[in-house]
Amino acid sequence: MTKSAKPVSRPTVSAADQAARFRLLADNVPVLIAVFDAHDLTCLFANRQYAAAFGLDEGSIVGLTVSEVIGEVAAREIQPQVLRVLQERVSVSYERRLQQPGGEVRWVEVNLIPHVGPDGIDVQSAFVLISDITRFHEAEQAVRESEERMAKFMEASLEGIVFHRDGVITDANPALCELLGYSLETLIGRQALDLVAPDQVDVVRAIMEAGGETRYETAVVNSDGERLAVEFIVRTLWRHGERLRMAVVRDIRAQHAAMIRIHHLAHHDPLTGLLNRTTFMERLRERLTPGGDRAALLFIDLDNFKRVNDSLGHLEGDQVLRTVAERLRGGLRASDLVARFGGDEFVVLLEDVHQRKDVQVVLNALLSVVEVPVRADGRDLSVTPSIGVALYPDHGDTPEELLQHADTAMYLAKTAGRATYRFFEPAMAENAYADLVLEGELAQALTADEFVLFYQPQVDAQTGQLVGAEALLRWRHPVRGLLAPDAFILVAERHRLMVPLGEWVMQEAARQSRVWHESGVAPVPIAVNLSSMQFRLASFSKSVSQVLKSAGVPGEWLELELTERMLTEEIDRLPELLRTLRAQGLAISIDDFGTGYTALNQLTRLPLDKLKIDQSFVAGLPEDGGSAAITRAMVQMAKGLGLRVGAEGVRNARQWHLLAEWGCDELQGEVIATAMPADEFEAWLARRGRPARPGMES
Repeated sequence: MTKSAKPVSRPTVSAADQAARFRLLADNVPVLIAVFDAHDLTCLFANRQYAAAFGLDEGSIVGLTVSEVIGEVAAREIQPQVLRVLQERVSVSYERRLQQPGGEVRWVEVNLIPHVGPDGIDVQSAFVLISDITRFHEAEQAVRESEERMAKFMEASLEGIVFHRDGVITDANPALCELLGYSLETLIGRQALDLVAPDQVDVVRAIMEAGGETRYETAVVNSDGERLAVEFIVRTLWRHGERLRMAVVRDIRAQHAAMIRIHHLAHHDPLTGLLNRTTFMERLRERLTPGGDRAALLFIDLDNFKRVNDSLGHLEGDQVLRTVAERLRGGLRASDLVARFGGDEFVVLLEDVHQRKDVQVVLNALLSVVEVPVRADGRDLSVTPSIGVALYPDHGDTPEELLQHADTAMYLAKTAGRATYRFFEPAMAENAYADLVLEGELAQALTADEFVLFYQPQVDAQTGQLVGAEALLRWRHPVRGLLAPDAFILVAERHRLMVPLGEWVMQEAARQSRVWHESGVAPVPIAVNLSSMQFRLASFSKSVSQVLKSAGVPGEWLELELTERMLTEEIDRLPELLRTLRAQGLAISIDDFGTGYTALNQLTRLPLDKLKIDQSFVAGLPEDGGSAAITRAMVQMAKGLGLRVGAEGVRNARQWHLLAEWGCDELQGEVIATAMPADEFEAWLARRGRPARPGMES
């Protein structure tokens, strides 16, 4: 017989224990718990947290109505939910905003649960469970605000922004849509790599797969198929628990264009777009390799370009330079180099030149295209080039040597009459060196007081009385002796020494005129020859005024002599300039008349006082019938215009008599006296006394 198992006794749990356990549990859960009677809404139970929330304890709250616990206002607010629980016997959940006494705002979630009696119909009580959801509410609010800020940022950003998940676009801002030319609906769902330029896809894919945060330049393609240079700034972020990739798409086309522009400006002339001096010399050095192909270097200078700037202004001058640059480019091969060295100087390298005649073909073409009139300020301007040529390797094997020799040849082209070209010859280098030495000596001569004025008398053709004197420049060279202007004037003009030299001549002539007037030795005007360089200065009339003021003489004591070439070069500004000079009292005469290209109608427009017939016409008188006819016609024309007439180079009495008979007013030449220093001029006057008109010579 087996022994039966002894039953296990279980401890009995009393109602009081159960209540204590419930109370312990209720007081320690993070929820506010209360039970209200369904009939009178009085509190039957509340845990410690619930009672404390309303300033009560677990004992004192029991028996109080809902209104007494939470207040009349709050009770009215929740009444609809309470009625629903009691009448419909359903659980109700809602959120409430609570303002704490200290001003702190808390958010709670309230759950009302009906307790139905055994009959399953009547609601005996209602459980109230209140959870503090402030932290969750604030988190949700922060997320909403973050979303709103992101949305506003994306809307306001001028740069494109795109989000993608695993390479599929999930969102984009208006700036990106505008940049690419797609609507947002068209972009969402597309592969991001579809928008990348084909040659950049592999690079972008590798960066996407690496998953790093970076920035780099690449290219995208818009809806028109146009390639756009962009910069991607890539970041990773989490949104609603999902990992997203964000890329800021920055349009850098303007930046690239600016860099290209900066690079272009560093190597090109900003006005004409041609290579600048530095870049041309660098490329010239690269191309002139020992044993390489023959080449020709052309140095081009525009003739009288300063006249364009002075008369029309720099804006019109710039237009002329741009036009010339375009014509030079158009007349050359693509492989030839052409640059603007500054001002009106251009340089060209012709490569693969086999013989001199190949260069001559290009030179003739350039002369013809550049000589075509340029339209500026509503008029046609004739601009001509003077071109010097140096051949590689015949005339030098370095860029500097070739440039120097081409420059030397260009100056020779100018002295040959302009609008032409010259090839460098070894003798030019010797002349250039001599010019360099002479230039230095001229500059020194100005400070060493080596220049002197000689004076040639001008007499009345009828009476032989002294009516004036022409001041002629001489240089007492310390080694070469007394030099006439022919020995140094061209060098002085090429190196702009004529401006200070011409001013010295005016000052010295004005000083001498004052001495002769105040002493009564020769109270006659002194004529001064002007250089074209001096005359073209914008400040010339002010300079003359300053000379007169400094010497303390009236303008009537000086006469200014211009050449016909100066009249043709300065015709636009001449009338006003001459009127300004004559207003100061100076007389204006045209020297060497008949040797230039003065249009006769110009004489009617200009305020002049005298024409001086060139000695080349006087020399043939009276035997040369052609010279006689021309000279007589010039005298009659001048008299008809109301001008005085002078004649230079009168060598004998027969010429004097004939010129006087035709109506010539003034004469100068060997028959009267040669040019002489001031003291000899005074002695000549003293010896001469009161001269009579010489008789006819047989």
